[in-house]
Amino acid sequence: MIVSTELQTLLACQQRAFRKQGLPDANVRRGRLTRAIALLADNQQILCDAMSEDFHGRSLHQSLMMDIYGAIASLKFSHDHLTEWMKTEKRQVQIPLGLFGASAAIRYQPKGVVGAISTWNFPAWVPFAPLGGIFAAGNRCMIKLSEHSPHTSLLLEKLTGQYFDQEELVMINGDMHVGEAFSRLAFDHLLFTGASPVGKKIMSAAAENLVPVTLELGGKSPVIIGRNADLKQAASRLAVGKAINAGQVCLSPDYIFVKESSLNELIAELERAFEKHFPTMLSNPDYGSVINRQHYSRLMNYLDDAKNKNAEIWEINPARENFSQQKNSYKMPITLVINPSDDMLIMQEEIFGPIVPIKSYHHIDEVIEYITSHPNPLALYYFGNYQPELEKVLNNTISGGVTVNDVIQHVGCEDLPFGGVGASGMGQYHGIEGFKTFSHARSVYKQSRVNIMSLAGLSPPYTSKTINALKRMIKK
Repeated sequence: MIVSTELQTLLACQQRAFRKQGLPDANVRRGRLTRAIALLADNQQILCDAMSEDFHGRSLHQSLMMDIYGAIASLKFSHDHLTEWMKTEKRQVQIPLGLFGASAAIRYQPKGVVGAISTWNFPAWVPFAPLGGIFAAGNRCMIKLSEHSPHTSLLLEKLTGQYFDQEELVMINGDMHVGEAFSRLAFDHLLFTGASPVGKKIMSAAAENLVPVTLELGGKSPVIIGRNADLKQAASRLAVGKAINAGQVCLSPDYIFVKESSLNELIAELERAFEKHFPTMLSNPDYGSVINRQHYSRLMNYLDDAKNKNAEIWEINPARENFSQQKNSYKMPITLVINPSDDMLIMQEEIFGPIVPIKSYHHIDEVIEYITSHPNPLALYYFGNYQPELEKVLNNTISGGVTVNDVIQHVGCEDLPFGGVGASGMGQYHGIEGFKTFSHARSVYKQSRVNIMSLAGLSPPYTSKTINALKRMIKK
């Protein structure tokens, strides 16, 4: 197992290489992005096989779409816009300084070495997607991979060594103790993706060296079935979205609000939608498994807690399969919990699995009040075609991002920033926001040849001319 001294050595190696090279030009940055794309594209099959091993059976199509393509899309977007992002950004100089030739600009410079702590639910996308912004900004990177997806993590460590020098990019494996030591390194920026409680510890560790952090956390992302929503369409898109990775997605729809008059119809449409997309589940490769026994037990505990508190449980199991005799996986049927109370664990913790609480409401104001009285979620989803209601929701709630008439899709738009707010995280990446996150915006002011301060009487010794000039400057 790698130890703290080895981590320090790797960091020092990358820092020396960064200082020696100086500002990397566009070709160097594009080269790193191109190699990252090649690593994923060249090895897509063995990476998908490794992910399937980690998840005790995982859809090849899902791994290709969510992990391989998703990461490549981020890397390509940065590759294609790199030259534009790197340009010096001119800023205005206030009158009269600008009239005499003074200028102001921002130069975006790399920070140096970025550390990234990855998670297990998308074991290829999570480490590679942020590299779009990290490499575009001209940085080097060290990535701590998740021990909960060991087959993929070990393979990525090996492949990275084939495509990158350790001075550019290194992937590190190890347990929670390695992760803790990693989070205490004096990086120039630290990115963490994972659960909120761990994010607090990461932020505390980074503070020892005043390392700036970007935290991509989670939370309970609500769905609002609004006025005039197409319930059949909403149910279909919810079924597909919730089933991605068996609900083990930071952006997964966590609970649903629906008008009380439409509750039974929505449940019926969800049943039909899941039966259409997943007529069987237990041996269906398109329907995923919970990652391990620990998380399976956590989810079953949520359901037991809800049952003990008299919740109405509605299991969607189209083929009436027996999920209790699994040997090599931890699959669960989609389970609805109708009108749960707030004292239930499923309404207190991020679910991260195939359980869907549904709460009924009478007026949209009730929904807004509930959402705003809880920690800010990573995402909010609204279904409906009544613009005044949508605007009311958007104007009176706060979330990291929003998708309208679907779920999760905003993360796939590379020109939109991705990130949380408050309890769901801080900082953003994707697109130009990612480039800026991992860059230092360096202000450069160039003074004119004319001594404006002296001409205006603003240099000592101060006189009545100074007072008169300041009176002209200070006015309502």
